[in-house]
Amino acid sequence: MSENKLTLCGNSANANPTGPTHTKVDIQDISEDCNIGSSGVNGGNVGETGQQQNATTAIILTPTSLNSTNTPPNTPAAGVPSNNTNNSNSNNNSNNSNKDSGNNGKGYPAHCEHYKGPKWWRHLVLHWSLLSEHVALLMIFLGLWTLALALLPEYATPDTVIMRIVLLFVGAQISGILVGFIHLPDMLGMLFFGVIYTNAGFANFAGYERFELFLREMALINIMLLAGLGLDGSAFRRLWFMIMRLTLVPTIVEVAVIAVLAYFTLSMPWLWGIALGLVITAVSPNVVVTVMLKLKEDRLGLNSGIHTLIYAMTTCNDVVAIFMFGVIISIIFSTSSLTQKLLQGPIGIGIGLVFGYLYGMLLHYLPSRNAVYANGLRFVLTILGGTIAVMGSRIIGYTSAGALGCVMMAFIAGIGWKREELRMSPQQLEEHQIASVPKRLDLLWKFLKPVSFALIGKEINFAVLDGRVVAYGTLLVLLGSLLRLAFAYLSTYGGNLSRKERAYITISGFPKATVQAALGPVALDLARSASIASELALANNVLIISVLAIIFTAPLGAILMLRLAPFWLKHGDTVDTAETPVTPGPPGSGPVNDVGELTLVNAQKM
Repeated sequence: MSENKLTLCGNSANANPTGPTHTKVDIQDISEDCNIGSSGVNGGNVGETGQQQNATTAIILTPTSLNSTNTPPNTPAAGVPSNNTNNSNSNNNSNNSNKDSGNNGKGYPAHCEHYKGPKWWRHLVLHWSLLSEHVALLMIFLGLWTLALALLPEYATPDTVIMRIVLLFVGAQISGILVGFIHLPDMLGMLFFGVIYTNAGFANFAGYERFELFLREMALINIMLLAGLGLDGSAFRRLWFMIMRLTLVPTIVEVAVIAVLAYFTLSMPWLWGIALGLVITAVSPNVVVTVMLKLKEDRLGLNSGIHTLIYAMTTCNDVVAIFMFGVIISIIFSTSSLTQKLLQGPIGIGIGLVFGYLYGMLLHYLPSRNAVYANGLRFVLTILGGTIAVMGSRIIGYTSAGALGCVMMAFIAGIGWKREELRMSPQQLEEHQIASVPKRLDLLWKFLKPVSFALIGKEINFAVLDGRVVAYGTLLVLLGSLLRLAFAYLSTYGGNLSRKERAYITISGFPKATVQAALGPVALDLARSASIASELALANNVLIISVLAIIFTAPLGAILMLRLAPFWLKHGDTVDTAETPVTPGPPGSGPVNDVGELTLVNAQKM
């Protein structure tokens, strides 16, 4: 007797979903474009009762992205029932899909592998799904500018301040696209465009300083919300000891080294040196996530739990750096007594935790998950809550409460939303994920990313740049990063990982960009508001060294992670493809991942 258990999208035939894991079906010796979702597998007759006879094909589920652009045309949703009488129609649809998928050089761009034409045109067609996003953003700008010229011509001409600000962001976006063609992080192009813009004399935004501050804070809010939603409570409970080691030990060492060197080389006070170290130590989630998605496509490191560990380490590192930076900055710019300064941190922690927990719980129930526009309303309420937390904490004088409250709110809200996903069918889950709050925050980051990097580049004026600060700043960044790598490698001891895998986890903490662009100008904005010349010079040093950290570590870190992955990470096994560390399951059940899903789903018993 043969018993076959077939699971689609992470759900077994007789069990509720155990997690929001999305999967795809890999079938050996069958074309990837074959349409099998609605009619069963050819060669193994699957009846309406769910029984299979003469099962010889191994069906294995592997994790994949929930991005709808990965789904070929004419592919039915997983789990849609169908009768065997539709097999002929299914085969016809499969043939039509093959014709339309681009095998003949036409149709769906993602499959135009055999298209013959100029190299630049093939590159454009094969990468159109990504490039089209940037083109769409450019078209949005041109459309809005056309309307502005027609309705508000006095504000829309290029010589006005508001248009110079807008053109800075548009130019940064275009520069990022061009830099991406030479396989470097796009934020470098955005950063350098800001530097060129200000040194060409176009960055005089007098009268709009509060608008600049608002845009910088919105970029920081977006980063913190994504960090809070990216925290995985179950992964943290399983791997908390290694995550804490990878977060705290390298961070403490790097901050200490930078603070000491800044004190002796740049004569920066200890608190300012610690603030500088906290800015520099934050790992760039933008670079790391981009590389991890590429490794996921190449099936590298999936079966060792490296992806989960790197995601958790990056998120926790950023949360700690952002929160502690808020505490130190609150103490630096506080005008109260010494006792009140010492209480800034604990009081800020309390305010942030209480606000984040209460607002996050509110998002569990408002709006209802059955509401038609639940995701859209949640997105607006989430952005509003983050804005209130960050800007409100600055108004009441407890800056550290804003960062912690923002992260805490997103984390608590994410817990409730993930529980809802467990009760969804595969089709509902896919529809929900496409329009979820994290996806909308990712889209918002498309607009805020050039804003953040262009504004930090705008502050680098060659006419007033101090060569001594650049030289010592470079030394601070490189020496601090090298010592971080050494202690990060030591922190990976104790796990079931090879030396090469431990080394790869170590270098994943090297690239720095996103958080530096958000935190670098914060101290400068506060110093300008306080109008203190000495504090202004120190804050300017923090910003300059933040830019140096981006320039030296972002491209090198991305290149190292991409180039070393094929040599240091294992290719995903065809059976054991769990993205988290594999743990033994019940006897005879095969490997089980962190949420208890069977990775081997085609178990045959005789």
